[in-house]
Amino acid sequence: MKTETQPLTVPHSQTLQGLLLSMRPRQWTKNLLIFAGIVFDVKLFVLPYLACTIMAFVLSSAVYLINDLADIEKDRQHPRKRYRPLASGQLSPQVATIAIIVIVAVALPLAFWLSTPFGGLALTYVVLMLAYSVYFKHIVIVDVLIVSAAYPLRAGAGTVVFPIERFSPWLYVCTLLGALLISFGKRRHEMRLLENSAAHHRASLDEYSPALLDEMIAVVTSTTVIAYSLYTFSAPNLPGSHAMMLTIPFVLYGIFRYLYLIHRRNEGGSPEELFLKDRPLALTVLLWGLTVIAILYFGQR
Repeated sequence: MKTETQPLTVPHSQTLQGLLLSMRPRQWTKNLLIFAGIVFDVKLFVLPYLACTIMAFVLSSAVYLINDLADIEKDRQHPRKRYRPLASGQLSPQVATIAIIVIVAVALPLAFWLSTPFGGLALTYVVLMLAYSVYFKHIVIVDVLIVSAAYPLRAGAGTVVFPIERFSPWLYVCTLLGALLISFGKRRHEMRLLENSAAHHRASLDEYSPALLDEMIAVVTSTTVIAYSLYTFSAPNLPGSHAMMLTIPFVLYGIFRYLYLIHRRNEGGSPEELFLKDRPLALTVLLWGLTVIAILYFGQR
């Protein structure tokens, strides 16, 4: 059953609000990965680097409109997504389409102006997400791999705006594995929430099962811990004291807390909101970040 949409005539203030909400400010926490490059290259407080990275952060947030426009009918069948501006009628598809054209027309040239490699990554990101929205989201396992690949792309974007000297390739591996963990957790939550109607919302969900997802989550969890641990004492750009190993407990607790939330509290449908509203998890991420900055910026090399 489709939910009734609002009248076609919507006040301009509501249209603007709907446009902003469709760009999902709550999910901008994902784009914080763009700052990884200058943080781990110890250039966080260099103003030109910081200003351009902030611009890259804003540019990466426009793809959500495309995804919501492609899923407008299916979102209307979802108990939570039906309240999104496009699905509810607060934002018209015509306005969303115009906004997408304007944003892409402005963002891509600006991305290439910032840096040719950054422009190439931005174009790759847009094309990949378009392909996902149209085709790959319906293919089991590939759907999760494509979504997860967007996370290393975000991290990589922050390393090419300016030349980065000390960003370890290990962080791309850890970013991809962390994204896989979050994506499998999200699929698991969707299956629990939608139950028998899951396949109607996302065709690939018909190919998953809770048991299969739990096995995948277990594999990715153990691999993430190993990869991050190897990074902390083997990356050549880190302090020789191996002080970065002090951050491993934060990563362990963060992963275990996330697993607790998806298994015991049936959370995980909106991971970006989970990281904001769950205080223990948010505090862990904050302490991890502060510890990393303290080690890289103030520790002896």
